[in-house]
Amino acid sequence: MSKRLLVLAMVCFMVGSACTTPGVHRALQQDLQAPGSWPKVLAVYMPWFGDHVHMDVGYSSNDPAVIRRQIQQARHTGISAFIVDWYGSGIPFSDHNFALMQEAADENHFQVALLYNEAEDDDGQATDAAFAAFDKAYKAYIGPEARHRAAYLSYNGHPMIFIFPKHGHVDWSRVAEHCSSWEATPYLIYKDDPPAPSAGAIAGSYAWVQPGQKGWTPDGSNWGEGYLDYFYKNMRNQHPDKIAVGAAWPGFDDSAAKWGLNRHMATRCGQTFEDTLHFYNRYFDAAHPLPFVLIETWNDYEEGTAIERLNFAKCGQNVETAAGSR
Repeated sequence: MSKRLLVLAMVCFMVGSACTTPGVHRALQQDLQAPGSWPKVLAVYMPWFGDHVHMDVGYSSNDPAVIRRQIQQARHTGISAFIVDWYGSGIPFSDHNFALMQEAADENHFQVALLYNEAEDDDGQATDAAFAAFDKAYKAYIGPEARHRAAYLSYNGHPMIFIFPKHGHVDWSRVAEHCSSWEATPYLIYKDDPPAPSAGAIAGSYAWVQPGQKGWTPDGSNWGEGYLDYFYKNMRNQHPDKIAVGAAWPGFDDSAAKWGLNRHMATRCGQTFEDTLHFYNRYFDAAHPLPFVLIETWNDYEEGTAIERLNFAKCGQNVETAAGSR
């Protein structure tokens, strides 16, 4: 069976036989693909629980035992790496937890990569902040001095750094030039289309959970079909030289978030996850393989995208066992 379908199957399997998600029982009767198959399945990971700024989800992200258990669980569902939300040294708690995660990944044949969040400020310092963050990343996690560098995710020999844009004030061309002395220059992977001035420095793009042009609907029925269709078509036809990172999500509900706007995307009893998980097949195949699919997310409970404890047993409801805040 494909690793993509196994993820969905195992999520339901972990919460018991009551799960009625379409295709689950059929998927459980099949086998994994060979280890080198594509696309590789990744998952976004939030490392901030337990710092008393975020709500209690029943564990702390700085507990090595918790991290090892999560890695083992992810591996068993076919996930190859966690893409960890990261703000450089600006949030020491999360930075420290990435170090713990990389160490545990190195011990458990797993991989990690950074999802760098651009600085929020508008005072022209965003590029300098990126310089400092990338210098820290190279020294501590990616470069030859990094103790557990073998666990850092790379593609064609280049470490991958995912970028979550804020105001778009980072000059990524300057950042790429700043990193040109690295042992292996990083592949910068941007959310959707990068700004034109920096486009040449961006190696690829990843899709992110959103409904697309039709926008959010009160009943949550817009699960992102139009957006994913545009993303894959755009990457396949307009940017064949770029790395395309697809995406899958189980739904969305930010009502528990402090910054929430009451946006909702229905799980449809698991159908949203299954549809997004396989959507790339419309544009990519064995002759034109998609390198990666990114699950969004492993454990962002406050926005209703976590699969870590997702339960589809109660059809039509977005059932989760914990809620956190970002």
